[in-house]
Amino acid sequence: MPPTILTFGCRLNAFESEVIRGHAQKAGLDDAIIVNTCAVTQEAERQARQAIRRARREHPHARLIVTGCAAQIDPTAYAAMSEVDLVLGNDEKLKAESYSNTMPRVAVGDIMALTETAAHLIDGFENRARAFIEVQQGCDHRCTFCIIPFGRGNSRSVPMGDIVHQARELVAKGVNEIVLTGVDLTGFGGDLPGAPRLGQLCRRLLALVPDLKRLRLSSLDPVEIDDDLWRLIAEEPRLLPHLHLSIQAGDDMILKRMKRRHSRAQAIEACTRATGLRPGIALGADLIAGFPTEDDAMFARSLALIEEAALDYLHVFPYSARPGTPAARMPQLPHVVVRERAARLREAGANALARSLAARVGSRADVLVEQPGFGRTEHYAPVKFAGDAPSGAVIAVTLDRAAPDMLHGQAA
Repeated sequence: MPPTILTFGCRLNAFESEVIRGHAQKAGLDDAIIVNTCAVTQEAERQARQAIRRARREHPHARLIVTGCAAQIDPTAYAAMSEVDLVLGNDEKLKAESYSNTMPRVAVGDIMALTETAAHLIDGFENRARAFIEVQQGCDHRCTFCIIPFGRGNSRSVPMGDIVHQARELVAKGVNEIVLTGVDLTGFGGDLPGAPRLGQLCRRLLALVPDLKRLRLSSLDPVEIDDDLWRLIAEEPRLLPHLHLSIQAGDDMILKRMKRRHSRAQAIEACTRATGLRPGIALGADLIAGFPTEDDAMFARSLALIEEAALDYLHVFPYSARPGTPAARMPQLPHVVVRERAARLREAGANALARSLAARVGSRADVLVEQPGFGRTEHYAPVKFAGDAPSGAVIAVTLDRAAPDMLHGQAA
């Protein structure tokens, strides 16, 4: 059987799991189980360790490889697990030679020493209608809650020509939607000759790959959206009307303590500008509940931000102290308070999503089919539809009903 890849965390990890799959297949690791971990929260690490133990119980003779951010940051902890045969760092996991039998049991290099990143060509995405392209790695910022730069290294960009080449390859294989992804996507290009920005990359990609039907962006820093990208948001229909913003909090003092680069007003201004340029655009945001020192008034401002910024959906993260980060040394809130605030944010996010979906009833949407009878609109709204269409196709659907978390419609 082909190697089994268990992926945790972000879209970048999803992309890299496909690179890993290709290397493992070429190396003949047909019975291998590879766990691509995430370190963004303690819960993500707990789930990964649980998956490792379950995989060993269910497949006692398989070769079990652990990689990803958690393995990069703390390789000793994963090497200490008796279930694990091989631990690979985030750089090593993307190299074909790492899957040979000559590797040491722990192969994790100094991620902070890397100064560039390469394009990794893949054939597509197994069982997925859309494909991701990694355009950037690492992060030069040091948000006080975040351990990820120590798992990914400093910011490094893929040359634009390589990105265009990969997009052409994917489109030639029938991919209709591509998602650009990175650790700090709006940090793209700062290390490349001429320091191009993300907007320039998108403009070049859309011009040089005219058969690409849909281009989507992963998470963006609200104050780092460049002027070229704003113009594309306003003018380019193939750049989908869906932005996910890394906002994290709605209180200025908490944002400062997080060492974020935007204020509350700037986050709202970015959302207002987006909806003004592209009426009907869907806006999502990451918010952290229960950051250290957050009092009731500070939390109330984060809660109010959902309506003030007219957000359509949320990704809510209960604050999780990561050893080695400045926030872990700040006065912590009781876990029960963190959980309660996360629940309130999620409830507000669910209400916002329900309102957003209801507002789209009666319209027609272009839906990317992910599986029979299900897909997502250009706004990334989930849709169940009546009618036949193959996975990966883009079809017109008339939206006739909304449930709290799902649209329903008829294929045209």
